[in-house]
Amino acid sequence: MSQTPVTVFEQSQGKESATHAQCMAYYEQLAAKYKTVQIKTMGPTDAGIPLHIVLFSADQQFNVATWKNKLVIFVINGIHPGEPDGIDASMLLLRDLASGKIKAPSNVVLAVMPVYNIGGALNRNSFSRVNQDGPLAYGFRGNSQNLDLNRDFIKSDTKEAVSFAKIFHWLNPDIFLDNHVSDGADYQYTMTLLTTQHNKLGGDIGKYLHETFEPSLFKGMDQKGMTMTPYVSFEEGNPEKGWSYFYDPPRYSSGYAAVFQTLSFLTETHMLKPFDQRVKQTYEFMQTLIEQASSQATAIKQARLSSINAVKNQIDFGVSFKVDTSRYDLINFMGYETGKKPSGVTGVDRMYYDRTKPFTKKVKFYNYAIADKIVHKPKAYLIPQGWYKIIDLLEANSVQMKRLEKDTSIAVEVYHIDDYKTSTRLFEKHYRHTDTKISIQQQTIAFRKGDYIIQTGQPADRFLVETLEPIGDDSYFSWNFFDAILQQKEGYSNYRWEDVAASFLASQPALQQQLEEKKKVDPKFAASANAQLDFVYKSSPYYEPAHLRYPIYRVN
Repeated sequence: MSQTPVTVFEQSQGKESATHAQCMAYYEQLAAKYKTVQIKTMGPTDAGIPLHIVLFSADQQFNVATWKNKLVIFVINGIHPGEPDGIDASMLLLRDLASGKIKAPSNVVLAVMPVYNIGGALNRNSFSRVNQDGPLAYGFRGNSQNLDLNRDFIKSDTKEAVSFAKIFHWLNPDIFLDNHVSDGADYQYTMTLLTTQHNKLGGDIGKYLHETFEPSLFKGMDQKGMTMTPYVSFEEGNPEKGWSYFYDPPRYSSGYAAVFQTLSFLTETHMLKPFDQRVKQTYEFMQTLIEQASSQATAIKQARLSSINAVKNQIDFGVSFKVDTSRYDLINFMGYETGKKPSGVTGVDRMYYDRTKPFTKKVKFYNYAIADKIVHKPKAYLIPQGWYKIIDLLEANSVQMKRLEKDTSIAVEVYHIDDYKTSTRLFEKHYRHTDTKISIQQQTIAFRKGDYIIQTGQPADRFLVETLEPIGDDSYFSWNFFDAILQQKEGYSNYRWEDVAASFLASQPALQQQLEEKKKVDPKFAASANAQLDFVYKSSPYYEPAHLRYPIYRVN
């Protein structure tokens, strides 16, 4: 019998993290030794190396289609490879489950992505995480395109994101975990937990998360002597004013999972704690997650199924959320007092945390959300086949679609983009649109054979609404997928349009009246020949209908 595999973390006495190659070689050893472990090669990445999934099943059954009666936990590591705690903790955990050191529950199956950001993991260094205490070397935050993969789950600029979506829907996990290391303030905890916001998750599963499952995770870690706190979102100073939950729209891993009614979490170990302690607590948290998931499996499965079915029938969806400042919970927080001392760099007084002065205080945690933008779900969406990038992403996310069998004119609701703001600063390769204003018209549009019709009333309804409705925080419109409609393609020469416009106005007395009234109430307009010519042009049949017309149509 071959020896039990030993990790790089153990060999280095907790100082080193495994490289991608070392990590995969280790899992190959595990799979060769234990029949409860299996490795599957999955989709491509920007690095040119495929993603892998390591499956653990106590009964040695690896056909995902047969897992419907089991609770599926999906763990990803190394989305930010400079934060490698989960990479090494998962290696230890899977070995200990397979070897029997940890009793493996029969009603839970585990799917682990050893390293998600392979390109970043290969870009290894010892300096990019200046705030972090170990390991000796680690990967880089950006992937092979220098993109942050934890902002890419909707826009999907990377091969990783498209592969991930297909893996996620193949697994259909009940619980999703993304392992990280924090930046920010100093405090006593090694482990903090970012939980997808329960009101935003909604339904029976959101209620169960808030009232039962999340508290059981905190209690379980307490019992292990590893008290944790909700993810800390203040950076400097003490938390007397409290803090709010981290808002995770679906660009983030946890927000993406929540769109599909999956309980989702990020571990955020504290950067200033030694690497070996962080790995140990990540290991213990994952063990706690498995234990609590196993004991509550039936209730979780029931709550999730109820929520999935409810989404099919849900009519109104929040597509943007804000903190409910009228509600909060009082929680214990173990921090450090702050002080002032001269900076060794600037000579100016600087803030520092005094670790000789720990404290425990009751603080306000604002963990309640309300929707501030709500959309009424249509009976169906229609998408012209020319918008194939959208179609590809919908297919990757298991959206059920049909194609029109013949050219057809259909009465639809049409959005017109009346106004929007575009960021002047780049964010992950995009200049995003916000504060989008729309108006709605009823029109009959000629669709072609092969265009797509998407009936709602399916498990992907929430994903459809959040991505296809232009006012949503993470809509495809906000991520610049439809910028071509914002540019007018045809125009006119003033000297030519003057004659045509005059003839057109002569046949349109109502429009002539509108023009005169607008000149009376708007002196700036009245003084501008160009503005008046444009007004007439955009009220005429010569103006292109595609300009500012949102090309996703609604059927009600």
